[in-house]
Amino acid sequence: MEFEFAGTIFYWRGPSPYHFVAMPLDLAAELRAVANDVTYGWGVIPATVRIGATEWRTSLFPKDGGYLVPIKDVVRRAEDLAEGDRPTVRLIVKR
Repeated sequence: MEFEFAGTIFYWRGPSPYHFVAMPLDLAAELRAVANDVTYGWGVIPATVRIGATEWRTSLFPKDGGYLVPIKDVVRRAEDLAEGDRPTVRLIVKR
């Protein structure tokens, strides 16, 4: 499954602070339909993500009926991104 969307980078200040982009709920619904086939536990879904020229492997985290895409610091630096920016996110989830 392949998805492409724009989303705003936000900073989560939880016990393990990180930057994320939320997957739109309509696309998340498509992914939820196959989540049991692709998760490796706790609803976390492995994915390959690309923003600009930077591609990496990560895991999508379920949150409030959708999924959060973690944006590593190395990706934000490489693509000159900051909190509040709205990049195009391309992701691939293998079934």
